Amino acid sequence: MRHSTRRALGAIAGVGVAALALSACSGGGSSEQAAADGDFTPLTSLKLQLQWLPQAQFAGYYVALDKGYFQEEGFDDVEVLPSGGDIVPQDALVAGDVDFAVAWVPKVLGTLENQGVELTDIAQVFQKSGTTQVSWKGSGITSVDDFEGKRIGSWGFGNEWEIFAAMADKGLDASTVQITTQDFSMNALLDKDVDAAQAMTYNELAQLLETVNPATGKLYTMDDIDVISYEDTAGAMLQDAIWADTTRLADDPAYADAATRFLKAVIKGWVFARDNPTEAADITYTAATAPGVDAFPVGPTHQLWQMNEVNKLIWTGGDFGMIDADAWQQTVDGALKAVNQDGLNLITTEPAASAYSNDYIEAALSALKDEGVTVDGEYTPIEVTLTEGGQ
Repeated sequence: MRHSTRRALGAIAGVGVAALALSACSGGGSSEQAAADGDFTPLTSLKLQLQWLPQAQFAGYYVALDKGYFQEEGFDDVEVLPSGGDIVPQDALVAGDVDFAVAWVPKVLGTLENQGVELTDIAQVFQKSGTTQVSWKGSGITSVDDFEGKRIGSWGFGNEWEIFAAMADKGLDASTVQITTQDFSMNALLDKDVDAAQAMTYNELAQLLETVNPATGKLYTMDDIDVISYEDTAGAMLQDAIWADTTRLADDPAYADAATRFLKAVIKGWVFARDNPTEAADITYTAATAPGVDAFPVGPTHQLWQMNEVNKLIWTGGDFGMIDADAWQQTVDGALKAVNQDGLNLITTEPAASAYSNDYIEAALSALKDEGVTVDGEYTPIEVTLTEGGQ
């Protein structure tokens, strides 16, 4: 399944923005001069690989499709490709199957070292970690210090590294932890197959709170559980980021130009989601329930909760998408220290300097500021009342 926008292309936009972006980058001089001279044919189509199924975690991209923001930046064909776990976003980017990809930073750091490839984080969408570990009230698991000897749930696929980074910071022995693979629901906790389940604030935590407690006949509440937020630990790692092909950025002025124009459209999508969370959630719900789409969970209330929580991770006061050097270094340090239950490291060396760049997001932000778009600020949460099953 794919979501695509195919509209009549108006005037090609973004050449001047591309020149601004490339002048700040470390690519070859010939590429920079070509961009400055406009000596290339701008790209008018591209593919974006998401990390997961259609849901409000990716609302900004679906809003950009729905509102025609990609068209405004000179693209007449944009495909937003979901993944149900069968596609690794950074691998699709390395293979050249897509132009950009959304993936968590620690997962990509592992790929960069293991495969010896080069990718660049060109926009850090999530500024905070949304990962939590959830246990039943009274179980005695209220901090990372309580993990030793426990059954700790995780989805795997690289989602477990915050657990081990937080444990390493505390000097805890990861080999004492029984990592139990859970599915993308809270069934493992509900069935008591784990002592503490992994949950994103915007997804699985809501799934639990959308479930009826058989003891009371009412939905579970926060009073029934203990929640450990990795954002409150040294194990917090940067999550959803937009990745580009490093070599292509340096060598292909049309691609570098497209990166900046693409980011402009994406920023406008997330700005709309910040200012209109209910409509943005509705747009995502429509995408998630389109014919042939197999998304989970997709209830409208669940999507509104998710939109509300995702905005909290994105809009934290600064400009959208800027990569904070300290947060990046904390992620790298955590990845270097993290040792899993089998004694394996996520990475063993620092990533190359090319692993992230603020040049393209700065160019996009500058252009949008000139257009009067408010690209910074904190999100003001709305009140969302969860319902059974998120319906």
